[in-house]
Amino acid sequence: MNILFIGDIFGKAGRKIVADHVADLARSRSAELVIANGENAAAGFGITPRLVQELLALGIDVLTSGNHIWDKRDILEYFAQEPRLLRPANYPGGPGRGSYTGRTKSGVEYAVVNLQGRVFMASTDCPFRTADRELEQLPASCKIRFVDMHAEATSEKQAMGWYLDGRATAVVGTHTHVATADERVLPNGTAYITDVGMTGPYDSVIGVTKEKILERFLTQMPARFDPAEKDVWLAAVLIQADPETGRALSIERIRLRDG
Repeated sequence: MNILFIGDIFGKAGRKIVADHVADLARSRSAELVIANGENAAAGFGITPRLVQELLALGIDVLTSGNHIWDKRDILEYFAQEPRLLRPANYPGGPGRGSYTGRTKSGVEYAVVNLQGRVFMASTDCPFRTADRELEQLPASCKIRFVDMHAEATSEKQAMGWYLDGRATAVVGTHTHVATADERVLPNGTAYITDVGMTGPYDSVIGVTKEKILERFLTQMPARFDPAEKDVWLAAVLIQADPETGRALSIERIRLRDG
């Protein structure tokens, strides 16, 4: 089976390119499962209930997130209504859940687990021990196990890939918005990439208008971070996996430019 994962959707520009292309991309690549990180979908910071509904309606099966999931307060109560919206499983408290299990249209059982790193990020529970717990709770019949590791440090993401090699179908990194070119299938059958990259405006600094970021760096004064709009790309990976064993067979980077 083929799994399509879309990297961090940033603001209106990111949502638009997903809306324009995700259905055709999933169909042309025969993707049975579509996952996306949506934590920056609302103007670059957080996500709202309305945007969750819009993205799921496009054919995305599960939305993962990260440290910005709490930026819009109206999402807190919404977690109870939509189990397909995840927050990192290793937050020590708060609403929501860090994993989701479901079945594809063809009946293949799958699980998606969302984790967050601790290096250069807010203090959370150990993502490695949390991964153990989340995977141990899954039924043995669920072979397809997908992990979004939302983290800053490349070393922490790589460590998670090795830690879960053979226990997860895929470990993909998100958060930095800068795609890496280290995609591979690890020796025991786990597809891995350090960062899928951003789906959004690349005429920017990780999605934000260049002028605002430069002002901040040059003056060290507070500046309003406005989402950029130009040079929009969709960043994703396509993972081919064996549904009988859960082992990944291949991983391919996908970059698609709007227009």
